[in-house]
Amino acid sequence: MNGIMLQTFEWDMPSDGTLWNHIRRHARRWAMLGVTAAWLPPAYKGSAGAMDVGYGVYDLYDLGEFNQKGSVRTKYGTVHEYISAVRHLRLAGIQTLGDVVLNHRLGADETESVRVTPVNPDNRLEAQGSQEDGSVYTRFTFPGRGRRYSPFTWDHTCFTSVDWNGLDPDHHLFLLDGKGFASDVDREHGNFDYLMGADVDVQAPHVREELFRWGSWYLHRTHLDGFRLDAVKHISAAFYRDFLRNLRQKTGREVYAVGEYWSSDLQALLSYLAQVDESMNLFDTPLHFHFYSASHSSGQYDLRDLFRDTLVGARPTQAVTFVDNHDTQPGQSLESWVDGWFKASAYSIILLREQGYPCVFWGDLHGIPEKGIGAVSELPMLMQLRLFHAYGPERDYFDDPNVVGFVREGDSSIPGSGLACLVTDEKGGKKRMEVGRQFAGKTFVCMVGDEKPVKIDADGFGTFSVRGGRCSVYIPRPTFSSFLYHIREWIRRFLTLRLF
Repeated sequence: MNGIMLQTFEWDMPSDGTLWNHIRRHARRWAMLGVTAAWLPPAYKGSAGAMDVGYGVYDLYDLGEFNQKGSVRTKYGTVHEYISAVRHLRLAGIQTLGDVVLNHRLGADETESVRVTPVNPDNRLEAQGSQEDGSVYTRFTFPGRGRRYSPFTWDHTCFTSVDWNGLDPDHHLFLLDGKGFASDVDREHGNFDYLMGADVDVQAPHVREELFRWGSWYLHRTHLDGFRLDAVKHISAAFYRDFLRNLRQKTGREVYAVGEYWSSDLQALLSYLAQVDESMNLFDTPLHFHFYSASHSSGQYDLRDLFRDTLVGARPTQAVTFVDNHDTQPGQSLESWVDGWFKASAYSIILLREQGYPCVFWGDLHGIPEKGIGAVSELPMLMQLRLFHAYGPERDYFDDPNVVGFVREGDSSIPGSGLACLVTDEKGGKKRMEVGRQFAGKTFVCMVGDEKPVKIDADGFGTFSVRGGRCSVYIPRPTFSSFLYHIREWIRRFLTLRLF
């Protein structure tokens, strides 16, 4: 079965507390589109309360249950609505992945007096002065929750560094007394351990023990199937290796994990996978940047290079491919939005090819109304084509800088499977491609791209076409047996009950 991950949120959606209920209502519809895993946004209370997207982490144990930071609910709803959404997704046969943010904390309840050393933000290995007195926000007591679920109190011993010292407004990064940055992190800025807020010291034994305990509690409380791990380049690789190993041993479950290592450097991704003993998958950021470049190059991008130095090209079984996400959407810090005219082409590449685990973005499936961005109209069809047709051996025709294509030969056990796809970033064109002798004499019809049907010759070849700046996708003309297979599959998905 071809899997599809769906990112079930975007950055600018309203802070009205309705997302968990929306997800619950749409679970079966997504399953029938071919979704097999749902990446849910951070569920715990952020420093901005009900307005927080979830990445300004305040209390990992408050899933919308306690009156903290001005609200009981989070941006997305209450703890009961969250657990109900997870349950309905799992009942629909959809794996559930929680967004885990362990790098930092914001919104401390109290300040502490501690000695600190100013550090150069552009080179964290360089001190900008002598050790000095500090007044820093590092004490988290969680007065709204108290000791419910965990008695652990976070203080300055739990953090390596902060970006604010009330006694020194002239500097903007401070290393706490007796602390050091982790060595097994990204090398940008000399050492990229620090990202924001109060940086969690995952190497401190009491912090590791608490985070391990929280991970087990979170899985038990919510029944999640796994995690999307945020900002892994900023956290000790050894910590996540041990964190996942510990959870899998304690729960006896797979605990699927995919990490966000934001880098266009393939070698950095491969090095990280080695450091964590390949205990997780990674998002294929280099491929995203290829899509971005192709969509903004006015036809000057060489499409033959789409998979050059990408994770899916080097390590396909550990690559989660994507077109855009909440960080790349307009207005965000990592904005690198793939232009709309190329969206369908990019999705045809990640959804219809044999390698990689594709992730569909909410903003592309449902639009981003706050930014005036509409949904990608071809996306539901492309998801259905993955579900029913993207099977069998793959044959590539990446032999032209502006028109490339590939075919899938189909699987005899899946009636109607097989397809041909063309993509161009400039003028339209044609390409003679082999779909296989099993299709000799049959007709392929265009489902995406409005092209004329193609008759397959005796040798299994057809001449397929695509219009300028578009993609085209062809499948064998549907038959009664393929129609019945589709109906049975839709019914099976609608009636699926996956019990706890």
